[in-house]
Amino acid sequence: MKQEPAPSRQASDPIADRSLERFFGQHPRNWRENRYVYPVVSRRSGGLSVGVNLNPDKTCNFNCIYCQVDRTVAPRVRTVDPDRLAAELDAMIRWVQEGTLFSQPPFEGVPAELRPMRDIAFSGDGEPTACPQFPEAVKIAAALRSRYKLTDVKLRVITNATLLTRPAVRAALAVLDDNNGEIWAKLDAGTEDYFQRICRPHVPLEHVLANILDAARVRPLVIQSLWMNVDGQPPPDAEIDAYADRLGDILAQGGRLKLVQIYTTARTPAEAYVTPLTAEQLEAIAARVRAHVEVPVRVY
Repeated sequence: MKQEPAPSRQASDPIADRSLERFFGQHPRNWRENRYVYPVVSRRSGGLSVGVNLNPDKTCNFNCIYCQVDRTVAPRVRTVDPDRLAAELDAMIRWVQEGTLFSQPPFEGVPAELRPMRDIAFSGDGEPTACPQFPEAVKIAAALRSRYKLTDVKLRVITNATLLTRPAVRAALAVLDDNNGEIWAKLDAGTEDYFQRICRPHVPLEHVLANILDAARVRPLVIQSLWMNVDGQPPPDAEIDAYADRLGDILAQGGRLKLVQIYTTARTPAEAYVTPLTAEQLEAIAARVRAHVEVPVRVY
């Protein structure tokens, strides 16, 4: 298939500015006394992202070898209180709009171009769509987005795509669609063996692919793919080719993909045998994907 050109980055692009690594590298999911809502400067969001952690109990239906969640420390909160979540999110939006957030560490030095809120993202210590309060949380975020007239702010769900066809989740995604929503679906493999090795899931790869296709037939999705060294070895070229073929299958069956994100580990992973790829290795993976499918691909 025709090769798509790599998205260009200008010298003034703050996402490409390595002097800002100290902001992009900090993604703690606790903020002051909040239980659920936390701010981060996100490279992939392109600025300030307000996270909503619906998995404070740290439970997940995957056990990825690269996961950055420290499960050796017991969670301080195990349930989601929608009223508390709404109050925290309301306060966080006001702090951002009034500039209060940027007078507090570690956000005092964040440059102006990274201060606007880019999204409210359901991304926490597990799979957000597994939380029973996920539909209610989406409605809360949508209502606050409307109240504060956050027209350009996206509602994002960052998901491993295992539960996207559940009726309650589908209904929540419809609310997302009505509020500048976006699904970032995880896909870290092209073959079953590699998928099982990397994600250590309770479902086969075909289940994830079927769910991605189902959702992508309704709205265009972003695919987020993390690649790494495992025991000192990068992913084989054959695995990248199989992964690209999976993307091609989704497109051939009527799914829509707006972007593929290629990135690597940035913080301490669950397993010590996982180490990050170099920028050159990531670019080589992206080039290989572009050679197979006509989807924009960006390296982070």
